Amino acid sequence: MTILVTGGAGYIGSHTVHALLDRGDAVVVVDDLSTGKKAQVGAGAHFIQGDIAHTALLRQVIADYHVDSVIHFAGSIVVPESVADPLTYYDNNVVKSRSVIATCVAAGISQIIFSSTATVYAENAPQPLAETSPKAPISPYARSKMMTEWMLEDVSKATRLRHMVLRYFNVAGADPMGRTGQSTPKATHLIKRAAQVALGQVPHLDIFGTDYPTPDGTGVRDYIHVSDLAAAHLLALDALKGGAASTSYNVGYGKGQSVREVIAGVERVTGKTLHVKESPRRPGDPPTLISDPRRIKRELGWKPAHEDLDGIIRSAFAWEKRLGA
Repeated sequence: MTILVTGGAGYIGSHTVHALLDRGDAVVVVDDLSTGKKAQVGAGAHFIQGDIAHTALLRQVIADYHVDSVIHFAGSIVVPESVADPLTYYDNNVVKSRSVIATCVAAGISQIIFSSTATVYAENAPQPLAETSPKAPISPYARSKMMTEWMLEDVSKATRLRHMVLRYFNVAGADPMGRTGQSTPKATHLIKRAAQVALGQVPHLDIFGTDYPTPDGTGVRDYIHVSDLAAAHLLALDALKGGAASTSYNVGYGKGQSVREVIAGVERVTGKTLHVKESPRRPGDPPTLISDPRRIKRELGWKPAHEDLDGIIRSAFAWEKRLGA
């Protein structure tokens, strides 16, 4: 049987495809390449360029490749962009996810993994955040993810489709083997942008907000290496295939670093002094997001292998140098 990965040419999706292929799984990827790169899809995966909202296409892929599981990454992910253009986000992240879920149900698929976000939690929720922490998403992006979580919860109660939701914290880094990384030209990921500044590809690094209620006034995030996140998807898939019930997991390290701490780390790793520009807060950005990952460690046996911030930065920097070569 085969695993369908929507958005498998994107940043997190491509890492997960490589991880699946590395252990011998059969994989088919559907991606419209609006932000993903076909070259980053593992050579052993079948690739179909197309829109996940194209129901006939998804049905054909599921039938042709004997798909029994879906990992759903496809969607839009930039918080400020969602504030400026909420309808596009509700279309890409809610309407199209509804189409994917409906196709899964119609095809008799019994397991799906959905990529969600830590920003579904309430801004004033005590840190670190547990899966049971209060939910109150403050951006259209986060609301769109919460809506899809609700759809999955309701559909799982009404059908045989079981799901696992993985709520990501701040994903960073690149494949240690250099096969894939964050390649979206205008990506807003802090470590990627900082690496681009260190390489002279971008003139300065923006610090969005210096007046947050944090130790140094900048936003604090739980940075997780993308390879550790990919490993969490494999564990979630195995649990579902083993009959596990529908549930949600936080995926982070349980520790936070501020924007200024990350900048210091990039300067330490690269030996470059970064030119930074302090700018106002961006709408939709909470001051602090730190995970409580104990549940995924306890229930799925997740064991991160890349927790060192300097190591995360080093892999991201190596990828940026490769892109610019």
